[in-house]
Amino acid sequence: MKSDMPFTPPYKCIIVDDDEVDRLTTLSFVRKYPFLTIAGVYASAEEALVGIKNTPVDVLFLDIDMPGLTGLDLRRQLLQTPVCIFITAYPDYAVESFELAALDFLVKPLKTDRFLHTMNRLQDYFDIKRKAALFECSVGGDTIFIKEGHDQIKIKLHEIVYLEALKDYTHVVTTTKKYCVLFTLGNLLKEAAFKTFIRIHRSYAVQQHFIEKIAVNQVTLNTAITLPVGRSYRNSLEELKMNKGS
Repeated sequence: MKSDMPFTPPYKCIIVDDDEVDRLTTLSFVRKYPFLTIAGVYASAEEALVGIKNTPVDVLFLDIDMPGLTGLDLRRQLLQTPVCIFITAYPDYAVESFELAALDFLVKPLKTDRFLHTMNRLQDYFDIKRKAALFECSVGGDTIFIKEGHDQIKIKLHEIVYLEALKDYTHVVTTTKKYCVLFTLGNLLKEAAFKTFIRIHRSYAVQQHFIEKIAVNQVTLNTAITLPVGRSYRNSLEELKMNKGS
């Protein structure tokens, strides 16, 4: 598989919020980032649907609690838009927003540092999306083949330290280099060749023989890398810890 979408900046975005002050605040934050261009600013989801009917955009900045169609309703109608970032005063919407493939969820009032973190994630997402268009990946035996441009790169599975998920893509991190493939982490782990990997977090799976130390909230690898442990993955790690006798 490979992406057929080039994704080059600036990326078109829209802002939708029924509160004028919040709308202008989001606008002022977005304007600080030149890799984004503002295709429209709307006071309702209905206005936004009309405004972008014939102009696809790359990023949605959506308030959630709006009269008529909510931001969640709007996202459901615009699932083809690559990135959605919800901005709301109600943290309780977080779970539902991520079920709609949100890249991030920001709670009002917006804070400069938190918004910067989101923008860094946004840039990383599009950078990876663009790079992944140059990659193809196939798995066979104890080897993974990654096509990078016109070159075919052969990587031994035992040299892969960990896998890092980013939506539809996965970073394949070896002892010397990081690659990007258009496979979800979940799909890669379904391959029999990846049976020696253990998932430790929604975003990470590690090669078991690289694990040096297992703690409650993190795993330390013998490459001096520390990765977080998700709460729902602690039990499987405890079993591994017992088997290792550590």
